[in-house]
Amino acid sequence: MEQLVDSLQNLLVAGWAVVVSLLGLVVPWAPLIAWVAFWLLAVNWEKLYPVLAKGGAIGVFLIGLMMILVWGLIAPPESGTHHLFGLEPTNFAGKTIYVTMLLVIMALCGSVQLSGACGKLVRFAEPDHDHSSGGHGSSSHGDDRHATHAVAAHSHPSSAHGH
Repeated sequence: MEQLVDSLQNLLVAGWAVVVSLLGLVVPWAPLIAWVAFWLLAVNWEKLYPVLAKGGAIGVFLIGLMMILVWGLIAPPESGTHHLFGLEPTNFAGKTIYVTMLLVIMALCGSVQLSGACGKLVRFAEPDHDHSSGGHGSSSHGDDRHATHAVAAHSHPSSAHGH
């Protein structure tokens, strides 16, 4: 019986060591995993893509440019250069590479979602429109209806001047 307890204790210690090792591998990549999860699962690319195609991509480009400038000023590398893929680009060139990679990952997530590869993971429910408002699309009932009836009454020729 004592051997069984020792074996179970060793199994728990080994299992805990595996969990700690896995967390050590995943935690440094957590921001990138969150970035991919957001753009892949939380964004409705069927609605975002037409906005980007009509000029919204310019806004994304300008936001990326501001990210590069602010990040480059706030956090320059200690050695003065970055170490990327065997290259040593300067501060702003390295930040440009990082931000470009993030934007490319964002676009790839949109392509994957639009291809249907995510399947049932990305089902965006359409907002339920309030049909009780008479098709006006707003939830204010009081003044809109009365104003419409008052305009109709004043515009009708027989209702003018009490006739």
